[in-house]
Amino acid sequence: MPEPASGLRWAHPSANGSFPPGRTFWLFLWQVLSADRSCREVVQAFLACCAVTGEEKEPSPNTAAYCKARQRLASRPIRAAHEALCQHIETPARTQRRWCGRNVKVVDGSGLSMPDTAANQERYPQSKTQKPGCGFPELGMVALFSLTTGAMLDYAFGNRHTHERTLFRSLWDTLARGDIVLADRGFCGFAEFYYLLQRGIDSVMRLHQRRTKGVRILKRLGAGDTLVQWTKSKVQPKWLTKEQWEALPDTLIVRHITLTPTCPGFRTKKITVATTLLDPNDYPPAAIAELYRRRWLCELYLRDIKISLGMDILRCKTPDMVEKEVAMHVIAYNLIRLILLDAATQAGIAPERISFKGTVQTLRQWLPRLDTLEPLEYLSLYPRMLRAIARAPVPNRPGRVEPRARKRRPKNYQLLTQQRHQFKESPHRNRYRKGTLS
Repeated sequence: MPEPASGLRWAHPSANGSFPPGRTFWLFLWQVLSADRSCREVVQAFLACCAVTGEEKEPSPNTAAYCKARQRLASRPIRAAHEALCQHIETPARTQRRWCGRNVKVVDGSGLSMPDTAANQERYPQSKTQKPGCGFPELGMVALFSLTTGAMLDYAFGNRHTHERTLFRSLWDTLARGDIVLADRGFCGFAEFYYLLQRGIDSVMRLHQRRTKGVRILKRLGAGDTLVQWTKSKVQPKWLTKEQWEALPDTLIVRHITLTPTCPGFRTKKITVATTLLDPNDYPPAAIAELYRRRWLCELYLRDIKISLGMDILRCKTPDMVEKEVAMHVIAYNLIRLILLDAATQAGIAPERISFKGTVQTLRQWLPRLDTLEPLEYLSLYPRMLRAIARAPVPNRPGRVEPRARKRRPKNYQLLTQQRHQFKESPHRNRYRKGTLS
C-alpha cells in the first residue's frame, strides 16, 4: 500500500468510480482525522479533490458506495499498517530517552461507547443496571503505550464483563525481554509478576489493595524501601488451570516502596509501589517514585485519542466496523504522535511540551493546502509545518491542579428513563427536575 504524496491526492477515482482497498484505507484514515468524522464529509472532500484535479467523471455524492467499501476492507492490512507504523516510531533515534537504560511500557484500561444497535448490544452489552433502550453498548479496552514516544504499541478490547487484566495478558507477546511494565494497582497480581519475570520483564505497579496478607518483611533497604516476600494465596485465579496454579512457586521476592505525594491535588496521602526491580543502587527509590509519577502520562495519552480524536463515542453500527474504527483511530493517533516527535526533535524540546491537540489542529489546517503542491514542494514545506507545531509549546507548570469540574451548566433536558417510543416528554422543560417524572 503506497504512501500518499500529500493529502487526498492519492484518492483519485478509478474509471468506474469504485473504491479499491488502498483508496478506502486512506479515506477512512482521513475520516477519523477530520473534525466532523462523518461519511458525508469525507465523501465531499473526495469530490473536492476530484474537481481540483479535473476528473472527467464526477463521482456520486452518495455515501453508500464508500460505506460498503469500508465494510469490505480487511482487518489484516489495517493491523499490518499499525505494526509497521509502530516499528517506524520505535527506532533507536526516538527511544534515546529511556529510563535507566531500559524501555518502559505503560498499560491502562478505558471504556468506549457506540451506537445502540442490536448487533452492538449483543457483542458489547450495556450495563445490566441500565434500562433497555436507555443506554449504549460499552466496549472495554486495554492499551499498551511506549513511555518514551507515547505511541500506542498494541491494544485489546472486549465487552464490559471482560476484566482488564485478562485483556492485558493478551498483550504480553508485544513486550520484549528487558522491558519494564508500568501500571496501576488494577494489574498487580502474584501470577502476573511471576510470569512477566519469567519472560525477562520487570514490573512497577501500585500495590493492590487486597495484598494485605501474605507479606513478610525480609529486609529494610532504607526509609520507605523494603524487601518483602509474597506468599501465594489459596484462591486460584480463574484464568489459570489447576496444574498451572500448582506449578507457581509458593513465594515471590518483591520490593515495596512507600511514597508520600507532595503535589497538591493528590487524593491519597501514601502510595505503595510494588516492583521486581530489587537493586536499590541501580534503581533508587527516588527514581522509581518519579517513574510511577509519569504513569499519569498514560491517562493523557488515552485522553488524546478519546477526546482530541473523538474515539470516546464510536459511530459504526456493527461490531466488525466498530473494531475497524478503533484500529483506524489508533493508526491516526500514532501518525500524529510521529509528527509530534519530529517537531520536538527539530525544535530541541521534550515531546511532553508539545500539545497533541494543537498538533491535530495544525495538521487539519495544513493538509488541504499541502494537497495542492507537488511532492517536492510538499517535502520542502513539511519542516515549516513542524516549526509551526513547536512554536506554541505547552507551559511547564509542575504541580498544577486541574480540578475535574465544569463551569458552564448543561441544558436542562429530561433523563431518558424509558424506551424512546414509550417516553413522555415534560411540556415545561425549564421546570423539569430530576425525579419529578417517571
